[in-house]
Amino acid sequence: MPKTMKALLLKQHGDVDDLTVVADYPVPTAAAGHVLIRVRASSFNYHDVFTVKGMPGIKVPLPVIIGLDMAGEIVEVGDGVTGWKAGDRVLVNPLYPGKGLMGEMLDGGMAEYCTVSADQLIMMPPDVSFVDAASLPVAYGTAHRMLITHNTVKKGDKVLVLGASGGVGTGCVMLAKQLGAEVIACAGSEDKLKRLKELGADHVINYRETDFSKWAIQQYGKPERRSYGGGVDVVVNFTGGDTWAPSLRCVKRGGIILVCGATAGHDPKEDLRYIWSFELKVVGSNSFYHDNLSALMDMIQAGTLKPVVDKVLPLEQAAEGLRMIRDREVMGKIVVTP
Repeated sequence: MPKTMKALLLKQHGDVDDLTVVADYPVPTAAAGHVLIRVRASSFNYHDVFTVKGMPGIKVPLPVIIGLDMAGEIVEVGDGVTGWKAGDRVLVNPLYPGKGLMGEMLDGGMAEYCTVSADQLIMMPPDVSFVDAASLPVAYGTAHRMLITHNTVKKGDKVLVLGASGGVGTGCVMLAKQLGAEVIACAGSEDKLKRLKELGADHVINYRETDFSKWAIQQYGKPERRSYGGGVDVVVNFTGGDTWAPSLRCVKRGGIILVCGATAGHDPKEDLRYIWSFELKVVGSNSFYHDNLSALMDMIQAGTLKPVVDKVLPLEQAAEGLRMIRDREVMGKIVVTP
């Protein structure tokens, strides 16, 4: 076992240019109740952009190795750990018991090795690759919980997905199609729209050129207060900001707005009249659990789901991958293989 390793280190808050790849970071050891894994793949999320910039009210212990999502092989088992052995292929649930997220509150996956609690481990099925597994937790796990655990989408629903080209978005598009929905996917470039059609989206909207809310009303009719006509059944909105009020206007009576984040602003202008007049349901979804991640890996194993991976990069190019996410140049996930 080497004594040092390569790692992508955040030493001070700023921008992606402030990230540093170091070659002499100490390799951690497996304390009691923990295992040491050789990280084979780690994926970025937009959350990593927030971690690098710094978030009000969240004190990140610096320096820290970023990266929430990771998959790899166990190389060392700590005292008291049962049911796991060296060589096991594992996906790591990034929620560390009692501390918070890996890659934020403690060292994460953008390194050659990482220590994790045995409680975070999920066995990988034999035909699931490290790259596909590492794509799942934050993005696809969130989508799975939001649509399937909360039972918010049913066959025949019209589901409009904002931010459809990102990790959570592509997950929502594919899962909604599997549930039998008619999917409207919104993205900001013609290339992304083409690829979303290939994923199964029934309709695509370039939000830079077309008002998605007006498009939905023109396509399906204006929502009616005294009946259930017009509008879409579900809007997936994890952008917030200036997309919130238009989302309210295009949802049918009794429809649902799904919220799991707010990448464009958490305090948008609100109009409560739509909530009560159309009896709308705003359903929040926070995080993901082992059952979500296991179910997703079973889908990959069965051939019914293939995570969308834009690029697989070496650790030396990881900061560039996060820049692409920051600048919304990505379709699906960016995966790093340390």
